[in-house]
Amino acid sequence: MNYILFDGPVRNALLPFTFTRPVADIRVGILTIREKWEKYLGYTTTTLTEEYLMEKFPMVEMEENVMINASFLPNEVLAEMVQALEANQAIFCGEDVIAFYTNDTQEEVDFDTYEIIDYTESCLRIENPWDIFAKNDAAIREDFELLTEGRTSQPIPASVNTIAPENIFIEEGAKLEFVTLNASTGPIYIGKNSEIMENSVIRGPFALCEEAQVKLGTKVYGATTVGPHSRIGGEVSNSVLFGYSNKGHDGFLGNSVLGEWCNLGADTNNSNLKNNYEEVKLWSYEKGIFAKTGLQFCGLMMGDHSKCGINTMFNTGTVVGVSANIFGSGFPRNFVPSFSWGGASGFTVYLPKKAFQTAKIVMSRRNIEFTEQDAAILEHVFETTKEWRKEE
Repeated sequence: MNYILFDGPVRNALLPFTFTRPVADIRVGILTIREKWEKYLGYTTTTLTEEYLMEKFPMVEMEENVMINASFLPNEVLAEMVQALEANQAIFCGEDVIAFYTNDTQEEVDFDTYEIIDYTESCLRIENPWDIFAKNDAAIREDFELLTEGRTSQPIPASVNTIAPENIFIEEGAKLEFVTLNASTGPIYIGKNSEIMENSVIRGPFALCEEAQVKLGTKVYGATTVGPHSRIGGEVSNSVLFGYSNKGHDGFLGNSVLGEWCNLGADTNNSNLKNNYEEVKLWSYEKGIFAKTGLQFCGLMMGDHSKCGINTMFNTGTVVGVSANIFGSGFPRNFVPSFSWGGASGFTVYLPKKAFQTAKIVMSRRNIEFTEQDAAILEHVFETTKEWRKEE
């Protein structure tokens, strides 16, 4: 069977992270949503996404296909239901379609002609940017079970101080000495060829992905994911770094999400709680307003390729778009549009030509090429975000 992950109706609600990737390639827990589905199904998947993303994330369509709503995270029961789908069958959760069987000649799908199978079990779904960190605790636990079942961890080094070591899994090539790991509050996954430097203190649930690094004396409070080739230092709580991003120095990051190729300068801090303890509102690209999150704790949402200078301060519930460059004293506003250059004193336009030069240098340090596809995607983002950008 050919499995295709489609963005679904929540794509615009998940901006700025879906400016540069399909919904399926959001990381929550240890794995991306795509990696989870592929692990459960035993097949590779392709993507139905926005047209400007499809050259980099193409769709392969065959005579028989199962379309899967990528905002739903798989579990064993749901994966078995998807694998059992036959012609003219669809799985729904309430009013929302999870998956349906189709063929390459169908231009439109009329679910009134389908046999509807109701999914009534619980499952995780990513519908808002803050869901990525708010549901990360549960997602890490599910991924930990998925990845470690029937496997044996590498031995825990003798110098490592542990609580509940049975909830710790270390992959091959990982390096850690003289650190404290408390897995009594949730599992701790230490990925292949990753490193935790001395005197770091980590509470689970925690995921350190392949080739990622925890710097000297870091404090991690749990429900945190450090994506592949990322680095963290200082103090981190309930945050997700997708991959290739750095928060390598002292400073606080809490209840936050960083996309790929982000960098936070030394002593960058974000607020995750308002002084009056009220509900946090967050900029919604979909609604064009600051919308209620239902959360008391909500920090920084930063899109791909964005960066900030040393001593940057982000206020509670700040959204930073793609390829923004923030610096200077004071709090920048809590919505920074894509391709903005500046800070609290005002912003100018960060021209794509300059942004691309930086991206090429940054990516080459990790031996990854900044391709014409990458440039075309960012050019599209630049054009479509003009309405929110203005020089001050």
